[in-house]
Amino acid sequence: MTEAKPLQQTGRTHILYRGRKLAYFAGCDYFRLARHPAVAQAAARACRTVGLNVSASRRTTGNHVLYLSLERQLAVFFGAPAALLLPTGYMGDLAVGQALAGQFTHALMDARSHGCLGTAARFLDCPVLTFPHRNGGELARMTAECGPGSRILILTDGMFSHDGSVAPLKDYLAVLPANGMMLVDDAHGAGVLGQHGRGTLEFAGVDRRRIIQTITLSKALGAYGGAVLTSRAMRERIMAASNSFAGATPFPLPLAAAAVAALNLLKEHPGWRAQLMENAGWVKATLRDSGVPLPEAPGPIIPLPGATPTQARQLRRALLAADIYPSFIQYPGGPASGYFRFVISSAHTRRQLEALAGVLRHHVPRWAK
Repeated sequence: MTEAKPLQQTGRTHILYRGRKLAYFAGCDYFRLARHPAVAQAAARACRTVGLNVSASRRTTGNHVLYLSLERQLAVFFGAPAALLLPTGYMGDLAVGQALAGQFTHALMDARSHGCLGTAARFLDCPVLTFPHRNGGELARMTAECGPGSRILILTDGMFSHDGSVAPLKDYLAVLPANGMMLVDDAHGAGVLGQHGRGTLEFAGVDRRRIIQTITLSKALGAYGGAVLTSRAMRERIMAASNSFAGATPFPLPLAAAAVAALNLLKEHPGWRAQLMENAGWVKATLRDSGVPLPEAPGPIIPLPGATPTQARQLRRALLAADIYPSFIQYPGGPASGYFRFVISSAHTRRQLEALAGVLRHHVPRWAK
């Protein structure tokens, strides 16, 4: 494995790379709130007033009113009965897996699910089977093969990070037995998808009665930490049965304050979601008109797999010449050789979007020839 190069972000849409200021179309800070002044000020103010760290588990002496306040606000924003914070988004799925150990006879997981769902599934103490990516028909067949009386847990991402596609949750619920449940890792969909930004569940038009939704605070909110959005009973179960919750120190208080500030900004500026989708839609339409094959997906992610080493070097040089950072990544579950992946934000200017589209439309259509 090759360690990624260190990057220094400057402003909300640029980085410093080898002494150059480049436009940045990577990461998952969809609204660029990680560098928003109000978010930074909230974190700094909390650091002065409540300190950096509670230095204890929330099950002992590490609970704090700021955590409870953030949980209440997350539950209201996402329309969930309750929320429970975890130190990271990754640990949210692990906590659910530990709390559900022994409750199901089968776990069926999307083959392209994030690695944290695979890790969580190890705690379930039941067979774990994978179904083809976003394939409701195969999921229905596998569900039937589990047999009558089976208790099934479906595990899937909400919005998939590799290409911005979305799990067909309504189709999954239609084949899920009445005693089954679904765990949706909505790290990328939460705050981005849906009329009110409630994520993949709202986008798909499904209720959450049989769904546990996990989110991260580091993407749409630009802060840090994770949360489980679920019933009050499930919240209590996680606190009682999950070592990931009980044995961990929660994330620093200033980051909780930052998340509250970011959540308030999203509520105050609903037009940011529309701007995000407008920006992404314009780039995608421009590239498709130029012959660039892109998947039909609602997320603001533009994947460009399939480049040969020579084509990748040519595109890299062209992007750098246009003062754009060449976001070529190697990530588990993606092509072993890596691929270009560009992420659009609501804060990118039309000039930046035009520069990116101009380079890509000139080079990428040649890959298919």
